[in-house]
Amino acid sequence: MAKKPKSAEERNYKIVAENRRARFDYAIEEDLECGIMLEGSEVKSLRTGQAQIAESYAAVEDGELWLVNSYIPPYDQARTFQHEERRRRKLLVKQRELAKLWSATQREGMTLVPLVLYFNHKGRAKIKIGIAKGKKLHDKRETSAKRDWQRSKARLMKEHG
Repeated sequence: MAKKPKSAEERNYKIVAENRRARFDYAIEEDLECGIMLEGSEVKSLRTGQAQIAESYAAVEDGELWLVNSYIPPYDQARTFQHEERRRRKLLVKQRELAKLWSATQREGMTLVPLVLYFNHKGRAKIKIGIAKGKKLHDKRETSAKRDWQRSKARLMKEHG
């Protein structure tokens, strides 16, 4: 049986970097898709899929949303117009969403955590930001206990059917 060719939307969608630890360390209340302003060599480097957003965070400063401490490796073929690896990158959101993010961080004590950096079906670089509250140690233990129970339950169901 021959494989069905992928549609253009499925072909262009590609996850570049994922912050898997974010859901363990934070209780994600809501998430938001943002555009990201990149230079040409950064886009080329992202297409190779070696970026990291694990140590990064987002912040609202001077009425703009910024991604801080994300790592995009240098692109070897870009000799003269090379980008800075850990520079602050501006995130693109609507004014109403920006006001909501600012109030969540300033008034409610929430944190803006990057969850996934990806190319959408149109081939544009996007980042998903989570509005989160930090978990306490006992919450993290509870999360890992639930995960272990689900894993062992699935194993038992598979063995004993």
